[in-house]
Amino acid sequence: MSERELQSVHEIFGSMLFDKRVMKSKLNPDIYEQVIAAMEGRQHLSPEAADIVADAMKNWAISKGATHWAHWFQPQTELTAEKHQAFTMAGADGNPIEVFRGHHLAQGEPDASSFPSAGTRSTFEARGYSAWDISSPAFIVKSPKGGTLCIPSAFFSFDGTPLDLKTPLLRALDAVEGRALKLLKTLGQRGIKSVKMTVGAEQEYFLIDRPRAQLRPDVRFCGRTLIGAQPAKDQKLDHHYFGAIHQRVLSYMEDVERDLARLGVSILARHNEVARCQFEFAHLYAEANVACDQNQILMETMRKLARKHELRLLFHEKPFAGMNGSGKHTNISLVDSEGRNLLKPSNSHRRNVIFLTFLSAVVLGVSKFHSLLQASIATYGNLFRLGGHEAPPSIISVYLGSALTDLIKRLGEQDVSLPERGVMDLGLAKLPEIVPFDSDRNRTSPVAFTGDKFEFRAPGSSQSIAFPVTMFASLWAWGIEELTKMIEARSSDKDPIDAALEAAREAFKRGSNILFEGDAYTQEWHEEAKRRGLIEAETMPDRIDLLLKPENKEMLASLGIYRAHELDNIREIRMNSFATGLEVEAAILFDMLWEGVLPAISKQLVLEKNSLSAFDNVDFGEFKAWRDYTGGLGRAKNALIVDANRLHELKERLSSMNARERSDFLTREILPLMDEIRAKCDAAELTIAADIWPYPIYRNLLSLSA
Repeated sequence: MSERELQSVHEIFGSMLFDKRVMKSKLNPDIYEQVIAAMEGRQHLSPEAADIVADAMKNWAISKGATHWAHWFQPQTELTAEKHQAFTMAGADGNPIEVFRGHHLAQGEPDASSFPSAGTRSTFEARGYSAWDISSPAFIVKSPKGGTLCIPSAFFSFDGTPLDLKTPLLRALDAVEGRALKLLKTLGQRGIKSVKMTVGAEQEYFLIDRPRAQLRPDVRFCGRTLIGAQPAKDQKLDHHYFGAIHQRVLSYMEDVERDLARLGVSILARHNEVARCQFEFAHLYAEANVACDQNQILMETMRKLARKHELRLLFHEKPFAGMNGSGKHTNISLVDSEGRNLLKPSNSHRRNVIFLTFLSAVVLGVSKFHSLLQASIATYGNLFRLGGHEAPPSIISVYLGSALTDLIKRLGEQDVSLPERGVMDLGLAKLPEIVPFDSDRNRTSPVAFTGDKFEFRAPGSSQSIAFPVTMFASLWAWGIEELTKMIEARSSDKDPIDAALEAAREAFKRGSNILFEGDAYTQEWHEEAKRRGLIEAETMPDRIDLLLKPENKEMLASLGIYRAHELDNIREIRMNSFATGLEVEAAILFDMLWEGVLPAISKQLVLEKNSLSAFDNVDFGEFKAWRDYTGGLGRAKNALIVDANRLHELKERLSSMNARERSDFLTREILPLMDEIRAKCDAAELTIAADIWPYPIYRNLLSLSA
């Protein structure tokens, strides 16, 4: 191992990040203060200052080995995009010169014609702009022969329509901050200068052996298995959960963590998840915009290093049927300029009133706009994950826990303090005393309060968290604004604190339809949720359409987050993405049938026929079970041929449909047929010799070699 690789995380942390620490050392104090003011939204950075910052950034990047720079943005594909441009080029005299000025830093013009735009732009309308997001630090992605300076940026079209996920997110965060500051001032907190939403994401994923994965077209092109019988040893015993990490995986994790440390991304936890070959990274809380960028950086780093370790990384929400899927639990809170978490209960009466107002604002917002949260996690991958194996159902509810629920019932009383947390006596002197949380966790709840934050458990592992966070921030901003109005209406003849308690009590009452403390998997809850009006859509296409509910469009427009046509665009993009994902799966399953499964059944039939023919002059009545088995193979092949032809015929109909029609048709007609085909293929797999079956089976896929 080289000396460089032996450096501690402390030594390398943030070494490839152009953050405030580096800027303070590279810029004169006046320019540095201008940058900080721009980051805080107090002023725009002047062109002259941008030139100085660009020069410092360029020199720093080149000193780190970077040869190129790129505006790094997040189009509505949920991935990231970048167009690399060289720092060095030939000058007029033929000698090399370094070119990177303030206008390069501030604005780019990548081709926008091929990014999703919901049909609002023709191919010849290629102009799109990327604009430097000064609030998120630039970073260097190293490569074997250099590196690229990546500049986080917003991305929008010629007319200002966002073509990315960052621009609406920034709007939503501004909406929350402005309304939170007003509410705090109403409650007497006039010294608070800022309120920032913080986010911490838990990234679940699968790792399987790459050479084996390459032998499966479904895994290669869809990221999940479309056929595959359950192994004899699956996750029923839960031996994998929190177990010792496989050495090969641990080596991969360590490489990921070191690369991320250089980029200033802190991984707080790593562990085995419930399913075999399933794992999790959890990274440190950060300001929401930066956290969304960091999660995208994490995913890109994981993809890059998986290949190096000969592993296949699966972010799909349900790679293996019958086993736990992968989510991205997104933890959300608000922190003021004094460093205080506004969702953290306190011993102080005044602080607890503030806590209750912000808590009730979430309940009020989710109660009114729960359909937006449903729409934000309506993806083709989540279609297979939500509703079982520790994944919450798509029906949105909020879990507060028994202690808070009891407190809400007592809001009319003078005391609004939470009960003292007791000490859990384990009865063993060698073990420390444990201070438990106020309530247990509810893994079936999509939105759960977990002590000092809300955990939104429904986003899928392959998603960018930017869109779910945008919707959560939007409804929270609306809820805060409603609370402020309710307090102001009561403050004429009451102390603001008393008015706030009354408003919070009223908000909890109005939002009671969304509160649920029980098992959200049960049929009883499904029926109760319908009575409460929480079920407005039964299919994923219908849930995507919830974006366009009039009250949702009105609220998002009033907060300045999505204009009506912008929301129309993103709904169309997400609908098309849903349909395309399922279409690809149907095409791959069709190919796997004809290229692998049906020939394998034929090979087994030939083997059985040849074996039977070896028994000359024998009463075949003795071999009835054998002959029945052979006949069963023939019937299975015939049934699969019928299904394959039917699948092809249904797929042909899709070409004349729009995205919404395709999504409905795929959901209603093609997905049930694919499930039937899978069941027949899985039954066949169990009766065909291992050396004949064409694809690695679950038992082998879910086993990592040394």
